[in-house]
Amino acid sequence: MKGALLNKMPGDQAQKFATLRALYGYMWAHPGKKLLFMGGEFGQWREWNEERSLDWHLLEHPFHQGVKELLRRANHLYSEEPALWEADSDPAGFEWIEVNDAQGNTLAFMRISPDTGRRLVCVCNFAPVVRDGYRLGLPVEGEYKMILNTDAEEYGGAGVGEVERITAEATPWHNQPCSAAIVLPPLCTLWFEVPQEIKSKSKVKQ
Repeated sequence: MKGALLNKMPGDQAQKFATLRALYGYMWAHPGKKLLFMGGEFGQWREWNEERSLDWHLLEHPFHQGVKELLRRANHLYSEEPALWEADSDPAGFEWIEVNDAQGNTLAFMRISPDTGRRLVCVCNFAPVVRDGYRLGLPVEGEYKMILNTDAEEYGGAGVGEVERITAEATPWHNQPCSAAIVLPPLCTLWFEVPQEIKSKSKVKQ
C-alpha cells in the first residue's frame, strides 16, 4: 500500500492530477491536521525516499506546478480561515450538507467558526463527469464567493463552468433552507464563503 498518492489515482494523466487536486481540496477543508510526504506538495510520481532528493525537475511541467500552486493557495486560506481549524475536534465546527450520494460520488459539508459565526461550504465531485445544474443546499440566501476551485486553469484544471460567485435562493435542499443550482466540474472540489450579513427567513421542509 506504499507509493505516491498521484500514482494511486485512476484514469489518464489529466484525471490523475484532477483527482489528486480534488482530494487535497477535500482534505484541507475536512477537520483534522494535514500531513503529506515530501514530494506530495507538487505531485511527485514516485514514493518519497530519504536517500534521494525530491524530483524538483517535475515543476517544469504545468500539472505539477499546478498542484504546488493549489496547495500554496489552500495553505494561505487555511491559515486565514478560523472556520477550517478553530473547532477541529468539536461537533459545532462541522455540519454535513450532502453525505448520501454514493452513487453520484458527490458530497458537501460546512465548516464553522463558533467564535465568529463564519462559515465555509465545501462541495466535492469525485466522478469524472460534469454535474450541470447540481443543486447544493445552503444555509442562507445571498451571494457566495468562490474562494477555491481545484479545477481552475491556474492549478492545471480545465476551468469548467468557472464562476466567481453563486446566488442562493429560498429553495430548501439537502436539509438546508436555501440552495443554488451550480455547475460542478468533474473530479473537483469547490469552497464557498457563506455570507454573514444576510439572514434567511425560509424554513426547512419537514
